Amino acid sequence: MSNFKQKFKYSFDNAMSKGLVSLIGLLAIVTAAFVFVMSALVVLANANPDVEQSFAENLWSSLMHALDPGTVVGDEGASYRFLMLVTTIGGLIFLAGLIGIISGAFDAKVETLRKGRSKVLETDHTLILGWNSRVFALVTELSIANQSRKKASIVVLANRDKIEMEDAIRENSPETFKTKVIVRTGDPMQLSDLEIVNHQGARSVIILADEESSDPDLATIKTALALVNNPNRTDNQYHIVAEIQDPTNLEAAKLVSQDEVKWILSGDVMSRLMVQTARTSGLSQIFIELLDFAGDEIYFKPAGDLAYKTYQQAQHSFSNSTLIGIWRNDQVFLNDNPNSRIKSDDQLILIAPDDSEINSNIVFSIDQSALSSKKTTVTKPDSTLILGHNSKLPIIISELAQYVTAGSSATIVANTEKPVFKTSRKLRTRFIQGEPDTRAQLDKLKVTTFDHIMVLANHELPPEVADAKTLITLLQIRDIAKSSGKSFNLVSEMLDDKNRKLAESTQADDFIVSDQLIGLMMSQISENKDLAEVFRYLFSSEGSEINLFPASWYVKPGVEIDMHVLIEAAVRRSETVLGYRVKAQAKNYEANFGINLNPIKSDKFTLQADDMVIVLAEG
Repeated sequence: MSNFKQKFKYSFDNAMSKGLVSLIGLLAIVTAAFVFVMSALVVLANANPDVEQSFAENLWSSLMHALDPGTVVGDEGASYRFLMLVTTIGGLIFLAGLIGIISGAFDAKVETLRKGRSKVLETDHTLILGWNSRVFALVTELSIANQSRKKASIVVLANRDKIEMEDAIRENSPETFKTKVIVRTGDPMQLSDLEIVNHQGARSVIILADEESSDPDLATIKTALALVNNPNRTDNQYHIVAEIQDPTNLEAAKLVSQDEVKWILSGDVMSRLMVQTARTSGLSQIFIELLDFAGDEIYFKPAGDLAYKTYQQAQHSFSNSTLIGIWRNDQVFLNDNPNSRIKSDDQLILIAPDDSEINSNIVFSIDQSALSSKKTTVTKPDSTLILGHNSKLPIIISELAQYVTAGSSATIVANTEKPVFKTSRKLRTRFIQGEPDTRAQLDKLKVTTFDHIMVLANHELPPEVADAKTLITLLQIRDIAKSSGKSFNLVSEMLDDKNRKLAESTQADDFIVSDQLIGLMMSQISENKDLAEVFRYLFSSEGSEINLFPASWYVKPGVEIDMHVLIEAAVRRSETVLGYRVKAQAKNYEANFGINLNPIKSDKFTLQADDMVIVLAEG
């Protein structure tokens, strides 16, 4: 008997542990048995006043008493009332159990949903793996890019609380338009967790460096490996964008996949952006316009009818788009030779408001008399002031040496030991140990004598503290600029993108570099992986890069022209024109600081001698 009880208890425990359906089934069986027994007792005791009622009718009556306590009120006969009262009490117990089971299952399901562990059924979605401050820029930009898509979704998987992530996204990316944002909790390095977010059905995958990891690059590489080397992976090629912070990890990262993963060296990119934007006023606004999805972006278009035409002829062929290069055999040729012929299988690289608005075959004429014959002025040596020190400094010094004229100088001020970096014959460096955020130190440096200023964040301090020091330095420099009447090409670095909004100025030559830029770049590459090579080309000192040169080098001042004239003038200098900047509007935020990128080619305008032409040019 004891053995029977153990077996029964074991079977009962197993049945109870099988979940909601099993519990409800057991409860239904017990209830049915109880009702059957009570009905049998009524018949055996002949307790029902309605003696002609069959057993089936008694069974139904007992079931109704078990389900509805009010039914017992109309009963007659002491024995019948007693049996039906017992039936009703038993029914109440069973109903209470049923309600408890359903309520518990509902609470468990809500808790599961809160934990973000339910499987995603979305397809053709953008998948973001990992979490850092760049995620908000990604969600915002991808939502803008998805406006033309009928059904668009972004799925985020990170090892954080689902509710906290959803609240953070709502707070920092409130406008997602038609795009649905889905958040799940899990480890992106685990294959089982990747299955939750349907990674094989994603149109693109973005891997972010985990800001809480002791080695974020290692986590990023392992996540990419989990995707690419998944034994159950799809036969289709992945489109993955991932960031690496330490350049020494890049070679190891490339071993994961050469074709499916586009690696972004975030530190290098930000360093090069700082150098380029610090040296050229207005360049920061151009980069922002090219990197975000509002306004003009970079697109690829098949050569089509322009096959066998020259690069120069093709530049004139688009009314509302600007040809900047050729994509040929998986290589980028920006600012191509004007006389090179476009091949039928080439892709044209264009700046346009939208890929659906690119059109060609227009009629134009060029006023040759408007072209300038003025020679280029020789660039003079300049001076750069670098306030602060972090791991980006060696890259910044190296990049700076690629741009400057012989005899230029860079002064570094930081409260640290003298940093080590490569020296250059063209760039003379000087180190001053001191506090870069104090007014006394800045006055001693004679800040107004420098041509360019860069403010670096201290990575050894907590982000809030480092950004506070950067903000104090910015306020000091802005006050010096205001009191002296001199404007600086000023670029500063913020570690937390939230502080960028606090520090932003309404000046195009006062630029804040933060995680937002890397987020913008990754969102662009997630839409078109070939853009990774275009951005690598644009943001390096090799080959052609974006420059702003005096309009007097290209056209005669005060003469009404259109973009076809500027194209012809730039071709003579082996350059590709992108637009122009009006100096009179350089301080006007509403007029985009005077920057006109990719203007309509037929629109007429007049440039003065001190206006600038935006071009792609060597060196």
